[in-house]
Amino acid sequence: MYRSVKLTPIYAPCLREKKKATLFVFTSSLNLLKILGMVRFIVVLLLFANIASAQKPSKNDKYVLNSLKQHIGFLSSDILKGRRAGDSGEVLAADYIANQFVSYGLIPKGADGGFLQPFSIFDGKDISQSTYFKVNGQSLIPLIDYFPISNSVSSNAISADISPELNETGQPWIIDLAEPLEQQKSNPHFDPSNVVIELLNNAHAKGAPAVIFYNSNPDGDQLKFDSKDQSTPTIIPAVYLTTKAKDDYLADLSSSYRIDFSISFSPRIRIARNVVGYIDNGAALTIVLGAHFDHLGYGEDGNSMIRGGRAAIHNGADDNASGTSAIIELASQLSRSKSKPYNYLFIAFSAEELGLNGSKFFVDNPTIPLNTINYMINLDMVGRLNDSTKSITVGGYGTSPSWKSMIESVKQKPFSIRFDSSGTGPSDHTSFYRKDIPVLFFFTGLHTDYHKPSDDADKINYLGTVQIVNFIRELILSNPSTPKLAFTKTREQQTGTSARFTVSMGIMPDYSFSGNGVRVDGVSDNRPAKRAGVLAGDVIKQLGVHSTSSVEGYMQALSKFKKGEQTTVVIARGDKEFTLEIIF
Repeated sequence: MYRSVKLTPIYAPCLREKKKATLFVFTSSLNLLKILGMVRFIVVLLLFANIASAQKPSKNDKYVLNSLKQHIGFLSSDILKGRRAGDSGEVLAADYIANQFVSYGLIPKGADGGFLQPFSIFDGKDISQSTYFKVNGQSLIPLIDYFPISNSVSSNAISADISPELNETGQPWIIDLAEPLEQQKSNPHFDPSNVVIELLNNAHAKGAPAVIFYNSNPDGDQLKFDSKDQSTPTIIPAVYLTTKAKDDYLADLSSSYRIDFSISFSPRIRIARNVVGYIDNGAALTIVLGAHFDHLGYGEDGNSMIRGGRAAIHNGADDNASGTSAIIELASQLSRSKSKPYNYLFIAFSAEELGLNGSKFFVDNPTIPLNTINYMINLDMVGRLNDSTKSITVGGYGTSPSWKSMIESVKQKPFSIRFDSSGTGPSDHTSFYRKDIPVLFFFTGLHTDYHKPSDDADKINYLGTVQIVNFIRELILSNPSTPKLAFTKTREQQTGTSARFTVSMGIMPDYSFSGNGVRVDGVSDNRPAKRAGVLAGDVIKQLGVHSTSSVEGYMQALSKFKKGEQTTVVIARGDKEFTLEIIF
């Protein structure tokens, strides 16, 4: 059962220098300026309630801790409704982060001279308003009485007088799905969409210009409109009538009916935004510090660990209000540092939860030259340092030979470090690694509140997060004369999926690709895809007999194979298609 979070009051930023700062307001939905202009309260009630560490925090650590508590408290409050990419809560979060950057004197480095870098997210498709279906002049209601098959080819107006019992050449056919679906019932790999495709291909071969499906099975409808369907369009237009609509409008199959319909779709797009701020120290090289600030909203995108039940806000205090608040605090500290060996670019990414969309967009549309980036540090879920194990994971350790000496140069390490050499994984550093930029990825580990409404601010280990902030600051400032780091390729990691598989091709999918298939963002050396001849930019359309119309479909296809097996992979390269042999 969902337990509502106690809201932390919203405070103004900590302005640590006695200088004037211009605050910009980026939203009209909430008067953020008033929020940020409120008198700053000192949070003392239960400040250390969830800090089990025996180490007594210094005066500065208390100051940093208080700032982190304010940021995480606001970013994970119910007012932001889970910060789903492209929704109003994400806009409020972006405005808050931008105002923090302003207060510390950062220069805007987003789009068009501002802090925000908007980008579009393909969110599926809608049945357009020009779509209609009429029986004897009566208009049916889309998604209630009928819907186009979700991967149907679009069609202009189709009109015909037809009898449901007669399937004639040149006339739309009406097909009952009950028997074909029943025949496949015992097939463990049964997919109703495959039955539909087979019936459409057969109807087309016999001269049908379109097909209208229904299902007379007493168990009811088995098809639904899938707005996220990216599979290949059908060969002819196809519409599905619900059981009730068929009984209401085509009750007598021996009669003749006037059918008029048209099918078209419109893309469903939502706009997300990165927040980008810059400290220009006039240096030759820049360090990027990043964290994603989006979360799951109410779990609308199917990425919640809670299945069923009442929709609830996923506040994402650890994932990733913690990392976002940490880079805000690092921006504050580095803006006041007298040591200025580098420029610093701070990026709060959006749409990480949808597949690294924000960081992918940034590296493809950088606001500073990528060749001036020395390295990138990513913070994702850094709020749950365990006071018993006192251990964190640092990924990307193998992306540069310099990391070993740089990390050893930090004198105070209040935690132990588990190193992971890989430069890839399910977070935003992967996008920079793909551009041959050394990366480090800070992470305090998974927990039982991951991707659940219970990931709340009262469970954050604030002192532990302070220690991570201090470590990263010292890592940067303890190495002022380091030349540009050498980049090293590392092993690859797969991102999460509902499929369970024991083989991989060795490709990095482009999660922002909205077309039919899986576009290859990178190919690992000495892996099956490389040996088969797959290149970055190719689009994988099929693996063996399994369609790979989406990343999830690709993962499901991989789960069908075992190590040592051989199959084919169909790829699109430019305007040509190839079939390659691949051995796992």
